[in-house]
Amino acid sequence: MSSEEKASEFNEEHPMVPGGELDEETLEALEEALRDMASPVIAEIFVKESCYYCQETIKLLSYFREKSPSVNGKKLFDFVVYDKEKDAEKFKQYGISRTPTVTFVEGRIRYTGIPSGEEIRSLVETIIRISQNDSGLEESSKQTIKSINRKVYIEVIITPSCPYCPYAALLANMIAFESYKSGNKSVIADTVEAYENPDIADKYNVMSVPVIAINGEVAFVGLPYEVDFVEKVKELS
Repeated sequence: MSSEEKASEFNEEHPMVPGGELDEETLEALEEALRDMASPVIAEIFVKESCYYCQETIKLLSYFREKSPSVNGKKLFDFVVYDKEKDAEKFKQYGISRTPTVTFVEGRIRYTGIPSGEEIRSLVETIIRISQNDSGLEESSKQTIKSINRKVYIEVIITPSCPYCPYAALLANMIAFESYKSGNKSVIADTVEAYENPDIADKYNVMSVPVIAINGEVAFVGLPYEVDFVEKVKELS
């Protein structure tokens, strides 16, 4: 059975996975944070029919669009939606098989499963750093990442209630972003929500989160230091 066939794509709400609805306090904080955006950022949302969290992901990112700053009447954050039946070529181009998936920078940064709950923090910061064209990584990390020219696939297994997971996801995202900026585009960072993708969590025997796998091998359980993360990516590439 393929990983796609084993994936649990819910057609109803899961008790451990928040949907896309945000309260007024969160919306105010979101609007304030997104004021730091400097240039446009476009997300791509991959969905299919009869997928509850696909619609919830669109709802969530609609808030992001609404609360993002405008320049010349145009929102700095926006998104496009691709349907699995209608846009099969786009799914194939990015190697997307699961829904919902949210991607940035030509698919190098992705969220498999709705980025809700605590993971909203990594999503917000990822958007801001892409918008500012600044990963925030140490200069030594940037130089190491530039030297990576083999394909690297980083999976960060998370749950929406995990307070440390957003930091692990952000680190992975920025490693992929630095690779993208360098022109190598060799690193993909994928933040995988465990409840929606239990087969992936089972594959890595996830007992606590975050778990970080690099090219199919568990590299860290828990939140690593930046230097250790970057060195391990280099080692396993």
